[in-house]
Order: sequence, then C-alpha cells, then structure tokens
Amino acid sequence: MVMNPDPSYVLDGLDGTFQPTVQLKIVEAGDLFMSWRWEHQLTTMRAFVIPWQSVHEALHELLHALPSPLEGESVEEALTRSLTHGPLTDLDREIELATKLAASLFPHPLAVELNSLLEQGVRSHIRLQPSPSTAQVPWESLRVDEGERVVHNTDVSVLTPATIRNTPQRRVSAWDPDGTIACALDPRVPGFDASSPMGSVLGLVADDSPLRDMVASWGDRAMLGPSHDADAFRRDDVTRDELHSMLAEASRFLYVGHVTTSEYSLDARLHLSCPATAPGRAAPVGAHRPLTAADIALGHDPQQLAAWRMPNRVALIACESGGETRFAEPAGLVAAAIHSGAQYVTATRWTLPTDHGIHRFVTNADQSARPLSDAIIAVDEAHEADRPVAVLNHWQREQADRWEATGLAVYSPVIWGSLATTYG
Repeated sequence: MVMNPDPSYVLDGLDGTFQPTVQLKIVEAGDLFMSWRWEHQLTTMRAFVIPWQSVHEALHELLHALPSPLEGESVEEALTRSLTHGPLTDLDREIELATKLAASLFPHPLAVELNSLLEQGVRSHIRLQPSPSTAQVPWESLRVDEGERVVHNTDVSVLTPATIRNTPQRRVSAWDPDGTIACALDPRVPGFDASSPMGSVLGLVADDSPLRDMVASWGDRAMLGPSHDADAFRRDDVTRDELHSMLAEASRFLYVGHVTTSEYSLDARLHLSCPATAPGRAAPVGAHRPLTAADIALGHDPQQLAAWRMPNRVALIACESGGETRFAEPAGLVAAAIHSGAQYVTATRWTLPTDHGIHRFVTNADQSARPLSDAIIAVDEAHEADRPVAVLNHWQREQADRWEATGLAVYSPVIWGSLATTYG
C-alpha cells in the first residue's frame, strides 16, 4: 500500500462517470490521527497527525459557541450564551472561528489533493468519520478562503463505522421516488404541554406556512397516522406501534420533534406520542415512554428481538439527533437507522434552536424569519432528490453566501451548520 504518493495521483482514473470520493477518518489517542483514501484509489492510504495542543483552543472555542448546554448549564443559559453573546450570530466573529477551525483541523496534504481536483473543474465528496472531540465540528462551514467554505468546493457527508454499515445483517431498503412518506411532525408527548421542555418545537403552524405547503405537496404519499382527518402537526396518535407499521412500507421518514441523549449512545431517545405503558427499554418519563436507539436496532418489545425496518431515507430534525459521534462507540439513532436499512440519514450535531428561540435570543432578529422551518423544507427537498447529500449541501452553500453577504442571523451556521447527512 502506497502511503505518501504525489498528490496528483487523485487524478488517475477519472473519466467523468463518477464523483471522486474520499473517506476521511479521525481517531483520538492523545493527538488527532487522520487517515484517508480515495474510493477510486483504494490501494493508496494517507495519514496525518495533528498535535492536540494545535487544535485544542479552536475546539474549545467551538464548544462554547454552540447552543448545546455545557455542564451545569440550563437550556436558557446555553441559548443566551450562544445566540445572544456568541460568535455564531456575529459575522466577523463567526468568520474568525470558522477560519481558525479550518486552519487547525484540515490536513494540508488532503487540501492539496482537493485543490488538484478543483483545478480540473472536478467537485469531490468527503465522507467523514469524526472522533468524539470533532463530532460537533460543522465541516461544511469551515472557511478555507475569502468567501469560501468547505461546502463551496466539495460535498460533505458523515461516514458510519464499517462495523455498522458492513454488518452482514444489514439490508439497505430500496429507494422509490414515488413511495410513501412516513412522518411525525412535532408530535404531542404525553404529560407535556406545548410550552414545557418536551412541548411544541414548531409552535402554531399557520395556514399559509410553507410547512403546510410541504405536506400538501406530498399528496396521497403522506403517511400521517391512523386518523386521516387530524392535522399533520402536533398529532397525538403517532406511537411506536403506529410508526413501526408506517416505516415498514415507507420510502422515507421525516421526524421533527425532540431527541434526548443519555450516558451511552444506544440510549439516545426519540419522543413520540407513546404512553408510559408502551413496551420499550427506556424507563417512563412521567406519562410517556421514549423510544430508544436500542428499541429501533433490536425491536421495541424486550421480550421479542426484531429490529425495525427503516426506509431508504431518514431525517431526524431534533436537538443533537446525530450526537452519537461524541461517544467512543457511536451507536445511537443514526446508526440504528443505518443498521435497519436506511442509506441516508440527516441529523443534527448540536441543540437546534427553534424559530421562537431565534426570535427571543438573537439581538435584532427578524421576527418574520423562520430559519428552522426553512431548514426542514430544505431537508425534505434533499430527501426527494436523487443525490440527497449534494442537494442539501447546495442549500447550505446558498445559506453561507447569504450569511456572508448580509450578516443576518437567520442565515447563520447555527442552523444550517448543524445539519449533516450520514451516507452508508
């Protein structure tokens, strides 16, 4: 295996029939150890070591910029720190942080290889397997040049560990562009009213909301729940049993709601309208039992092991729904979906502010803006496309351009930078 080739080797074998794709893996052992190889040059492996002291400061600044609560911090305190006083909603400070992260984290030899492709007019694709300390890095938004982010020059997706994507039991569900769409859109969680911590994510969805247009565009492909007369939003009948049945025949799944993390990744929890009496591995939370990643991967009836069937495309728009990469063993909701048949899973890296949160905590925020709603629609459109990663990256690129042109917080990476699609 060749370890240190001339960087032009990435041009060998390109014939215009495929997008050159590089698998970049990061491992922590004191320092950060990066290795990568191109999928069209599998016999060539490259490696790079970043000393911890070279990246620690940038990662520390990012951690304190994100809206995810730090130890001992309430959600409100975290949102105030991040949205009111932090760099992610201040253009100049965000540019400084994004530039610092790029300089600290991006391996120079890989940058040279990517530039070799760009000089030939070729857009590449990075499939990234992060380490725990780099799990929340918004790679798409890293600023590599004046007015240019990583997402301007390359597509970016998350790579699941080989033990998950290559397990013999895994069967990738077929993609049908005309297939049905299972959804759980801000479901009511038993025992929690709309203003509680497990309350409404979207608030009142107006009749003229683009979110309603999104649902209407699905037509009879939409699988909303057992009652066809109920509203698509804030339903109380989307339980694990109902969702399990819908997913068995759906082509894709869109979830907008709450996810909570725990001490280990398999205990990551999705909150549906399940009562406390529902079967499952999580302890009840008042009148409600959450659905865990283990319930999806192994079956939600502990007495009968039977993994769920996930559709080809899954979107989990909720706080830290993709947060499992912060664990040494990243086996949370995203991994459970991939293991159970999904090929594409879009999730979030950190606590996702709601539209109301943006309006409340961001100074001089446009009260008519709906950045979370816009992100949901962008993910929906990406999952309708032949190439979900490229389409979502295109939207992120547009948001980055608007952010740098206007400095308006509605276009800040605090929303679009949190989204990442795992492709397995």
